[in-house]
Amino acid sequence: MVHIVGAGPGAPDLITVRGKELISQADTIIYAGSLVNPALLEYRKEGCRVLNSAYMTLDQVVEAVRETEAEGKMTVRLHTGDPCIYGAIREQMDEFDRLGISYQVCPGVSSFCGAAAALNMEYTLPEISQSVVITRMAGRTPVPERESIASFAAHGATMVLFLSSGMVAELADELMRGGYGADTPAAIVYRATWDDEKKVVCTVGTLAERAAGEQIRKTALIIVGNAVSQSGYALSKLYDSGFTTEYRQGSDSEGAALAQKERK
Repeated sequence: MVHIVGAGPGAPDLITVRGKELISQADTIIYAGSLVNPALLEYRKEGCRVLNSAYMTLDQVVEAVRETEAEGKMTVRLHTGDPCIYGAIREQMDEFDRLGISYQVCPGVSSFCGAAAALNMEYTLPEISQSVVITRMAGRTPVPERESIASFAAHGATMVLFLSSGMVAELADELMRGGYGADTPAAIVYRATWDDEKKVVCTVGTLAERAAGEQIRKTALIIVGNAVSQSGYALSKLYDSGFTTEYRQGSDSEGAALAQKERK
């Protein structure tokens, strides 16, 4: 069995309980050493084989898994954050399917959640933004034209950009070409939740200058949109005294009637 485990955003105590338990049981751990905190390897059992996939190709990863399977043992494939976001796990799972190797995915805390926590930020503020776009700049891995930065920027939603901190000047140009003003709030979070975490709050127009000033060129998330300012929002209906829900009666008679109808 292979367990594809999300390592969380960085801090070793932010891995899930299940993820930590799987690491402690693994006979082989293949971890993304360029991004995963090596402190997580301290949870492994004695005799566990550890391989760093930063130095491996897909074929080598699959072969290491196949060897472990042949011995009737268990592999943890340890990915950064949550494996479903830029984790390149589909190609691995397809190979496991081809070889008849069973696998399961254990989700993790994504770095975009870690970045929001570092900023004490809520992405979805009422009347500011109710949508979050997770995307990246095109680099050696292309991005479909319909998913260009400018096309997403036209929506004015909150944007979280992975794998783009080495192209900040180009990113800012694309954001403004799409419709964000130079004064749109933005933030850069370097190595969210790690001990050497850095947080820079700025604007789209000053992104490149601030990133250069902090010498941030990789391993950072960029957040763009009015939600970054955490101001000017409306209170949610969730705790509004006038709002009736399935669990409590509010002062809004129309809402109460609707909630009663939904319960039926």
